[in-house]
Amino acid sequence: MSQLVAIDVAVLLPQDVSGRAIELSAMLAGGDPQALRLGAGCLPHITLTQQFVGAVSLDACLDAVGVVLQGVAPLHMSVTGVGRGNTTVWMSVERSPALLDLHRRLMDALETFEQTDGAADAFVGNARPKDIEWVRSYRRASSGKAFTPHITLGHSTQTTPLVEPLTFEAATIAACQLGRFCSCGRVLRRWTL
Repeated sequence: MSQLVAIDVAVLLPQDVSGRAIELSAMLAGGDPQALRLGAGCLPHITLTQQFVGAVSLDACLDAVGVVLQGVAPLHMSVTGVGRGNTTVWMSVERSPALLDLHRRLMDALETFEQTDGAADAFVGNARPKDIEWVRSYRRASSGKAFTPHITLGHSTQTTPLVEPLTFEAATIAACQLGRFCSCGRVLRRWTL
């Protein structure tokens, strides 16, 4: 194992929502074997935190996640539609007070474990330079007021799938080692709310 591990503490989705995300991802990926494609090795999820953690501190970091999650009720969540950047397409998720509070509490609890000098060997598989930079800058660029909860579907410059609004209850949180495209590549530990 690398000296550092790239982790994502994330909400894992109920089966019906996960299944829909996987279907939409397959539509975007088409036949491109290099494209992001959700499935068993790339779990649909909603990121709460991302960071590099020292391998020797990983168990303590995950124990800290467990402490934060004690007494947290299942999250009532809403997908509000589709979102897209230059090439990335996602399911937009409402910034509910409970989700924002959990994000903030995890960011605070895990700050002491954060390392900023991670590299490709901290990931599962073949990380891109963009993946490394995304994790390095997550706290500064994507957390707090910049936190935008979403379910990444894939990449496309032409296709925008129909994403119907839906509500669901999420009761599973997982700490995952990140893979290519900052996907949840390997579950390290799982908690039930």
